[in-house]
Amino acid sequence: MRPPVRILILLGMVLLAGACSPAVTPGGSDETPVPIRPPISTAKSSTEVEASCDDPFEGSSLNFPLSFWEGRTDFCKHSLPYSEIFNGNPRPDGIPAIDTPVFESVSDADAWLGENWPVMIFEWQGKARAYPLAILIWHEIVNDVVGGEPVALPFCPLCNATLAFRSTLPNGTVLDFGTTGNLRNSDLVMYDRQTFSWWQQFTGEAIVGELTGMMLEILPSQIIAWSDFKAAHPDGEVLSRKTGHARDYGRNPYPGYDSITSSPFFPAEIGDERLAPMERVVAFELDGTYSAYPFSRLNELQVVNDEVAGKPVVIFWKEGTVSTFGNNGPDTGSSGAFSRLVDGRILNFIISIDVFQDRETGSTWNILGEAEQGPLAGKSLMRLPAGEHFWFAWVAFVPETRVWQGD
Repeated sequence: MRPPVRILILLGMVLLAGACSPAVTPGGSDETPVPIRPPISTAKSSTEVEASCDDPFEGSSLNFPLSFWEGRTDFCKHSLPYSEIFNGNPRPDGIPAIDTPVFESVSDADAWLGENWPVMIFEWQGKARAYPLAILIWHEIVNDVVGGEPVALPFCPLCNATLAFRSTLPNGTVLDFGTTGNLRNSDLVMYDRQTFSWWQQFTGEAIVGELTGMMLEILPSQIIAWSDFKAAHPDGEVLSRKTGHARDYGRNPYPGYDSITSSPFFPAEIGDERLAPMERVVAFELDGTYSAYPFSRLNELQVVNDEVAGKPVVIFWKEGTVSTFGNNGPDTGSSGAFSRLVDGRILNFIISIDVFQDRETGSTWNILGEAEQGPLAGKSLMRLPAGEHFWFAWVAFVPETRVWQGD
């Protein structure tokens, strides 16, 4: 009897994760705006689980090589049962992070990046950098310094989650991150190379080890089309394919993961049926309120003026960005989430002949929240620390989310 197709795909994914990564030394390489979330806290998580140090994994099915972690990770400190963690790759750093990123000019990157390929944009202290998802999909973490700020830029392809975190702890220690090979709710579990604590990529929370309960500070970033980045930042910097690793950048290692009718490859809590599990949403937290905006509705409206926690926000959506999971994939579009407050005035936006326009001044704005023409030309909306995610992943971590479905 032949196994189900989904099982074959799952097995192929596991084999691919190991087969596509050359032998590495764990922890090394195979080479010789204003944040909304609270800052890192040293308080323990209220849900911290104390386990016997004799057998901290009792009752769990977690099965991974302990040799790399023994004497490094304090497994007696954890904020969740180990039964929630699943092995997605057999070894730490099987998917190698980029620790010494090399950057190239827009003109050089334009020779290989397609106009509609997705890139992550991160801006800090006047410096703008683009990180093509065609590269991130093979490495999942970039440890970088932008405008003097150490940052971690992790991408979990299985959750379609790209985020930016401040890497510096309150005591001044700078963390850098690698992949544990483990997943929780199908999301990447990272580790820091200073304390070997494990961190949930989706939330930025340390869930295992010495730093359990601490939160990384999320910084604003955005996914846009390559054409939009180079138009806005012709002098920007772009992550180069010179990573020190042999990868087929531009090829999709996750075939079949584009469709809204598909299912997560790995185990995840999927109990909320307000949206299809693989529906893309742009979601964020603002003053303790969690909101998600389905791409299926944004595709129809392109602009949403909303109020969250008493604060005016706007969501932009624009077609012309293809799926993360293959540069010949469907046009999923890209989004931006911003405050509508500019110089003390609340703006209301409409879509007008394929550009975003505010009703109050008639100024036109791009997908990055930058006014390009009109009385407000040169002004920028404050970008919110939002992310584009699959619904199943977001709601697994934030079940109390408000889903916008209005007109």
